[in-house]
Amino acid sequence: MVGKRVALVLGSGGARGYAHIGAIDVLTERGYEIVAVAGSSMGALVGGLHAAGKLHDYTEWVTSLNQRDVLRLLDVSLNGPGVLRLERVLARMTDYLGGVMIEDLPIPYTAVASDLGARREVWFTSGPLETAIRASIAIPAMITPIMVNGRLLVDGGVLNPVPMEPIMGVDADFTMAINLSGEKGHHVGSSPTRESAAQRPPNEWLDRFRRSAAGVWENDFIVSIMSRFSRIDEAADPPLYDPPPAGLGITDVTWMSLDAMGSLITRYRLAALPPDILVTVATDSAKAMDFHRAAELIALGRTLTEAALDDAFGEEVADGPLTVNRQLELEAPGA
Repeated sequence: MVGKRVALVLGSGGARGYAHIGAIDVLTERGYEIVAVAGSSMGALVGGLHAAGKLHDYTEWVTSLNQRDVLRLLDVSLNGPGVLRLERVLARMTDYLGGVMIEDLPIPYTAVASDLGARREVWFTSGPLETAIRASIAIPAMITPIMVNGRLLVDGGVLNPVPMEPIMGVDADFTMAINLSGEKGHHVGSSPTRESAAQRPPNEWLDRFRRSAAGVWENDFIVSIMSRFSRIDEAADPPLYDPPPAGLGITDVTWMSLDAMGSLITRYRLAALPPDILVTVATDSAKAMDFHRAAELIALGRTLTEAALDDAFGEEVADGPLTVNRQLELEAPGA
């Protein structure tokens, strides 16, 4: 008989974190008891709401939001250390949590943030839950950082996107981690690419751009870039370098950078401390700011988690054998 006690780790990745809700739903429906949860960024938010018994209320709210609703909720700040203040979102979080303290939660919970001054992780295991969540979700350059006890805190995913360490001492039958930085067509950590700084004709690199950009930008945007460069007169003297593609904003650059960094950090950290079951959500399944796609991403989390449990334990998940330290990586359908 397979034990039913699971220690759960929920990774960072913006809106892709809605997949965590689907994963928790599947575990609950199949009778697993989540005996501890640790998370970074959206993982800290979803995990904290689950631990506080408020995840259902939050899910009903986010699945009702359309793109216009999301834009209204994001408090834009042009002069501060972050583009977004999230005051409206945080007010809703306060309504849900109502001053809940981490030490009073029914299961052990850890929210991971990053201390910019000390350059180290901060694990919140006590104190106000909403403060811990707010610190953990402060995406650099996007969401305003906060100060807690003299520490300047930003997103936990900066240093530990999938924080396995906080749950390793927990009395559980197995560990499960949800990684939101899965790679598609990119093998982070492989040998560096050697490139000349001399500009080559567009026909030599346009196809490579098309392949690498797939899943990062919309297809019509890729087509417009290829069309623009394909019209360049190859007989003319090429410039020393090209400007970034038109339409590429600071949000795109920030998220692409964080995804690249997070994928590499996650690969190395999970190699040293692997979970028993690893569910991987590919980065191209959604943009990090697609907070209007909650229902779709929750469904994706369900699908991936169901497949992971079935593969690890067999269809009769209560009776199959558990292979310790077995990892299953699944990407979005069609990935």
